[in-house]
Amino acid sequence: MSDEKRDPFWEVLSLLYKPHPWHGIAVGEKAPAKVNAYIEIVPTDTVKYELDKTTGYLKIDRPQKFSNVYPTLYGFIPRTYCGEESGDLCAKRTGRIGIKGDGDPLDICVLSEKVITHGDVILEAIPIGGLRMIDGDEADDKIIAVLEGDAVYGLWSEISQMPPAMLERLKHYFLTYKHNPDSFQPEHVAITHVYGREEAYEVIRRARVDYDVRFKDLEKMMTAALKG
Repeated sequence: MSDEKRDPFWEVLSLLYKPHPWHGIAVGEKAPAKVNAYIEIVPTDTVKYELDKTTGYLKIDRPQKFSNVYPTLYGFIPRTYCGEESGDLCAKRTGRIGIKGDGDPLDICVLSEKVITHGDVILEAIPIGGLRMIDGDEADDKIIAVLEGDAVYGLWSEISQMPPAMLERLKHYFLTYKHNPDSFQPEHVAITHVYGREEAYEVIRRARVDYDVRFKDLEKMMTAALKG
């Protein structure tokens, strides 16, 4: 399901029904320099929301058990998928073997000075870098972006412009948010690299390729089913 102009049938359908956040929303005409982001969680949320991949609705994954709160707006880039290409890139950059994509859309953290009160919103974001994160043997990159037009962060174009303390806060969150403070847990999650804008672009490109491979027949199948 590319971002090229679609059949008028799909244009009409999108006026009648809410698009699926993963499959029905375009990644953005200027991707990877500017992408659409579907936001699942905001910093004030006390439960972890997650897209239900079947219905397209947000569901409660779990209450936040500990004092962790998301440091930024958090969600994913539509029409991306972390599969073979994403895993291969992570393996190549880290020198590790057996790395695969985590089978989810590509995660994105969006910085904004504004208080966004709830998830289930779409916004335009400018990628400035990312965290190369490995969870077990799975690539689980976090693209870091700024809200387009944001008065405080909107002029940033590279992750090097982030204050070190802000970057450390993000890294600390993703390395610890699953930890139970009362019991020892083996370290399964690692952030191996903090990378800049150009590498973020490559991660996004790979995730788009993975999506096209994984869901190459989706639009054809849906068109046939709806017209048949």
